[in-house]
Amino acid sequence: MRNPLSDKIVDIKPSGIRKFFDIVSEMKDAISLGVGEPDFDTPWSVREEGINALEKGKTFYTSNAGLVELRQEICNFLNRKYKLSYEPLTETLVTVGGSEAIDLALRCMINPGEEVIIPQPSYVSYLPCAVMADATPVIINLKAENNFKLTAKELLDAITDKTKILILPFPNNPTGAIMEEEELKEIAKVVIEKDIFVISDEIYSELTYKNKHFSIAAIEGMKERTIVINGFSKSHAMTGWRLGYAAGPANIIKQMIKLHQFAIMCAPTNSQFAAVEALKNCDKDVEEMVVSYNQRRRFLLKEFEKMGLECFEPFGAFYVFPCIKKYNMTSEEFATRLLNEEKVAVVPGTAFGDCGEGFLRISYAYSIENLKVALDRIKNFVERLEKENA
Repeated sequence: MRNPLSDKIVDIKPSGIRKFFDIVSEMKDAISLGVGEPDFDTPWSVREEGINALEKGKTFYTSNAGLVELRQEICNFLNRKYKLSYEPLTETLVTVGGSEAIDLALRCMINPGEEVIIPQPSYVSYLPCAVMADATPVIINLKAENNFKLTAKELLDAITDKTKILILPFPNNPTGAIMEEEELKEIAKVVIEKDIFVISDEIYSELTYKNKHFSIAAIEGMKERTIVINGFSKSHAMTGWRLGYAAGPANIIKQMIKLHQFAIMCAPTNSQFAAVEALKNCDKDVEEMVVSYNQRRRFLLKEFEKMGLECFEPFGAFYVFPCIKKYNMTSEEFATRLLNEEKVAVVPGTAFGDCGEGFLRISYAYSIENLKVALDRIKNFVERLEKENA
């Protein structure tokens, strides 16, 4: 029998996040700090609206691009929060999570062989989505000494005559790094000068702890060359509702809607009705979550400092990215031993790119109680390592 599989998909590595999640799910008394999922319940009014939609039989297809009311609320939200102005009928699309929006944007914008610049460490989906779109990925290895921010020089050095798109992954998963307005303006100068486009993944835009999030699309000359990706999973604790969106130039969104139409039809209907409520009335719920995340963030940083575990201060998302290079182990070895010996699951930094070697991603989207237990176990582990290396 001939090989039924595509070489391209076979060559793509499975997610490094899921490996440890799958192991810990079957390990008794294990604590997972590996999954980027809020531990908060979806706000009650949002759940109520989802239930109401089901009870009233609102289970039909919506338009391919999503409910008009939801697209209007998305535009209101982006304008209210980030001073971005979009037309709901032609410049927005509701998707099945932010990940679908990333996939659609790449497949609708790339011709075979064109280059997509991907700063790493970053979300695991960018690279495989670029490959599946027949792009040539170009990796920029972000540096710890720059707090894992992208610099204009790094971007300029990576651009060639084949470069089409820069993926801008901030606030960043896994590092928690953010890009501030002045830093983004320097990136925008290069983007405009070199006539490339940006896919700006802003799924963690509401989860910042220093300054309010600033979108590169708000810079003059950038709206027409930027696709903004966002959603409800992180900000509104709606991971299982599977709802995201894209906003951008009408000519690009039109093609994304066409591909979405053939692949998906529309995002889940009751999730869309629930999301209208989330955007209209849940700012306070989001603010309360952010306050709690910030408390956990500061707690972890303080405990790492006590342990002697080096970690730069992240100001976005809900991850810390501590350095474990001093233990002379790979990230994979450290994470595996920590899981086997102390029953704590974290994610090796290499799951997010080769430059993540020597680091771990630890999520603080968990209760303080669980974090305290996990940190006691991590402390026991690093103390044991230090004795071994003495």
